[in-house]
Amino acid sequence: MDNKVKVYEVLKKYTMVIVLVAVVVLFAVNTGGKMLLPQNVNNLIAQNAYVFVLATGMLFCILTGGNIDLSVGSVVCFIGAVGGKMMVTNGMNSYLSMLVMVLVGILIGAWQGFWIAYVRIPPFIVTLAGMLVFRGLSNVVLDGMTLAPMPDDFLGLFNNYVPDFFGMEGFNMTCFLVGVIVCVIYVLMVFKGRITRAKKGYRVEPLTGAMIKMVLICAAVLAFMFRLAQYKGIPNSLVWIAVVIAIYTYISSKTTVGRYFYAVGGNEKATKLSGINTNRVYFLAYLNMGFLAAIAGMVTTARLNSSNPTAGTNFEMDAIGACFIGGASAYGGTGTVPGVIIGALLMGVLNLGMSIMGVDQNMQKVVKGLVLLAAVIFDVVSKRKAFIVK
Repeated sequence: MDNKVKVYEVLKKYTMVIVLVAVVVLFAVNTGGKMLLPQNVNNLIAQNAYVFVLATGMLFCILTGGNIDLSVGSVVCFIGAVGGKMMVTNGMNSYLSMLVMVLVGILIGAWQGFWIAYVRIPPFIVTLAGMLVFRGLSNVVLDGMTLAPMPDDFLGLFNNYVPDFFGMEGFNMTCFLVGVIVCVIYVLMVFKGRITRAKKGYRVEPLTGAMIKMVLICAAVLAFMFRLAQYKGIPNSLVWIAVVIAIYTYISSKTTVGRYFYAVGGNEKATKLSGINTNRVYFLAYLNMGFLAAIAGMVTTARLNSSNPTAGTNFEMDAIGACFIGGASAYGGTGTVPGVIIGALLMGVLNLGMSIMGVDQNMQKVVKGLVLLAAVIFDVVSKRKAFIVK
């Protein structure tokens, strides 16, 4: 029975990683290797940068009890419209405009967070209203027109590449060395964590299993950075993604505030009785979502090199899908930032792979919808089986 439980737990924990690897292999075979060309690996990051950022924020909303934010796509569009109006129409300084864009995103998050946290209007209703309001305001600000092009200094922050300090032709050595450094840091952190847990008397994962996991993760990181190095190196958008992931991984796993989100999603009444201000937790979740929507708005505007009324369409669906596919529970209280990144990668691979294969746009939506449904079904069924197995 113990072995059965262990196998079940391992499969449950790494199901989406296995699925991601299988999907990558499937598309690599069906596209004749085009899926893994350096430029396509770069496109995977550039085209899906917004998913990584938005999904990270969406996770904290979902943790509070399966709540979502339907307005993020419209907020991304509105932020881009505000920035375009300032930089293109009025010729304002790019950095000042970016500061205003971030502040607008925070204010939107605070506005929606107030109604959700303190007036207790259901998040679905508040954010559905926000989806309509901010999409409409985007059209009002832009007068239904597209504003372009964006200033070069603004584009440079998001669209350029980290320079190769070695100046090699055809291979960005700086990019590959960054991958090596990341792997070294990761291995050191794993061993440090094991030593700390052992000293405190906590259960430690078997060394063989930990070594296998480290080897596989490092191999994936090095292969990914090798492919990027063969193109232009590290895109600035990847730097933004890495910063967001690092900060929010730390917040969710190492801070008291981060644990509050899990506690509220696990049992709000018990959390409130323990002295935690649950209203503030809800407020922070949506305030943070507004902030990250502003970051995603800038990334998207830079990539499109324009502000247009249709930007951000269905972005909320990609972010929500990435969270649930990455292991976030539809009931709240469960989910991790690394899991969400796996979900976002899977969504990105599906988009890119089907596009290369020439799959019809409508069929692409069908596939993504079925994958999302399968992920949620797996979450619900696995929770029921957990009690039976035990």
